[in-house]
Amino acid sequence: MSGSPGPSRPCHPRKEGNSTWSKTKGSSTAPAVVLGRYSDVLAWNPTGHALFAGHLDPRSPAQPGRRPNTARLVFLDAHVRDLYDDWPKKARDVVGKLRFAVGQYPNDPILASLIGELVMHSKEFTALWSEHRVRDWDIATHRMRHPLVGPVDVIQQAMPLPNGRGQRLVIVTTEPDSPSRAALTLLAQLTTPSAEHQQSIQNSVAGRTHGQ
Repeated sequence: MSGSPGPSRPCHPRKEGNSTWSKTKGSSTAPAVVLGRYSDVLAWNPTGHALFAGHLDPRSPAQPGRRPNTARLVFLDAHVRDLYDDWPKKARDVVGKLRFAVGQYPNDPILASLIGELVMHSKEFTALWSEHRVRDWDIATHRMRHPLVGPVDVIQQAMPLPNGRGQRLVIVTTEPDSPSRAALTLLAQLTTPSAEHQQSIQNSVAGRTHGQ
């Protein structure tokens, strides 16, 4: 994308609401991620962090300047690229969803900047972008190779959040009674804090909130 991005729509803070975070916390064993309109990670639960980006700081979604972006991760992060056995399919999904976002927010300068960055740094992104394929957010399946639990066939379902300004909650599931279900269960056991630890964290956050 080149030239002036044109007039932009009003920018809104990309911040998950309390109800969104409650949904994410409530799915502590199923990987869950909240994505913004630019596919940036606004929140994730421990299993979501461990599945998609365990090499990153789990606190990064809370820091706007350090938020992971799933498009950047898929094309520019070697660790995330290696997670996907079917990386070409995942890459097409990512590009198609960015095309979908452009259709919704055609004059958004942040979106234009993200796409320009990916075009500059990834020939594969540039080739896929030139195909002009649009991919809506719905259900996607992928074969992953996780460094902790091995192969996992995942089902990703994206649900738009009400009044979320383009935000989506992505929940990951697997087929019942499958090796992949066992792998995700093991990942949750390895990465999810104990109930006592979770309560301690919640009490600490609540204390800081009330003190402000």
